Amino acid sequence: MQDIITLDHGSGGLKTSQLIDEILVPAFANTALADLGDAAIVPGGGPLVFSTDSFVVTPWRFPGGDIGKLAVCGTVNDLCMAGGDPKYLSCALILEEGFPLDDLRAVAASMAAAAREAGVQIVTGDTKVVARGQGDGVYINTAGVGVLRTPGLGRAGLREGDAVLISGSAGCHGAAVLMARGGLPGGAALQSDCRCLRALAAAALDAGGVRILRDPTRGGVATTLNEFVEGGALGIELDETAIPVDAPVAAACDLLGLDPLYSACEGRLLAVAAPESAAAVLAALRALPGGEGAARIGTVTARRPGTVVLRTALGGSRILGKLTGAQLPRIC
Repeated sequence: MQDIITLDHGSGGLKTSQLIDEILVPAFANTALADLGDAAIVPGGGPLVFSTDSFVVTPWRFPGGDIGKLAVCGTVNDLCMAGGDPKYLSCALILEEGFPLDDLRAVAASMAAAAREAGVQIVTGDTKVVARGQGDGVYINTAGVGVLRTPGLGRAGLREGDAVLISGSAGCHGAAVLMARGGLPGGAALQSDCRCLRALAAAALDAGGVRILRDPTRGGVATTLNEFVEGGALGIELDETAIPVDAPVAAACDLLGLDPLYSACEGRLLAVAAPESAAAVLAALRALPGGEGAARIGTVTARRPGTVVLRTALGGSRILGKLTGAQLPRIC
């Protein structure tokens, strides 16, 4: 039987990695693509940082945000995680026949507001319409370009003893979207963490000693940290008691059978910093909106190379692999 695309290929986890590594990277192989970061560093007048992302979340409006805000913040954040200073975005809309014009106006207004807040301009785009039943209201692709402000970020810079930091509670976006989608009781207490990370990323980088930044979107914190160390000589050890998880997120994940460490964030960053810089980076994050709950959650270690290990609250440990299966399809 011929292999086919499944929802698991869009989860951001193991199947997504296999699709990228086995089909897309060999087809498009080049030096700018090879690092497989959130954005590519390409030659230009800076040099330039370039990224693109597509957004298919359902429902298109959710507690704490909507697809328009998400589309702007998602691409701006990817540029920031690569050490870029975002400048310009494109906006391509795929609209389904029957989507209300008032809803489209709301999406456009949300994108405009998010772009103003992020300090970027939407300067080009495209619009396509598909027949009723061939889409899901509205899909958005945004591409972004910026100027590299901090070169050298990446997994190659990791060192034993480095501190692993997170800017706030894990898993908020994924839990909020799923509760909203199902109209489940208790969902009103959940808010997506969807936000622009430009100020937080700049503060972390200005504090010094940051090796790598990443926003843990699809696949969550656990999958993103696996991407830092897979195939390398170092691993990461996490302390479960140090990882911030808001009570409503924990309750929703318990109800739905999800793990907050694999639930998506859309307004958090992960940073690995030199141990002597960790306190300064944390202080810089905590001084800004959205970073008040920043915490040190783990350490880079030479034990168990290529592996992320969680020290549990009960004193045991378990290996956190990449997400397998689609915990929450259509979250972004």
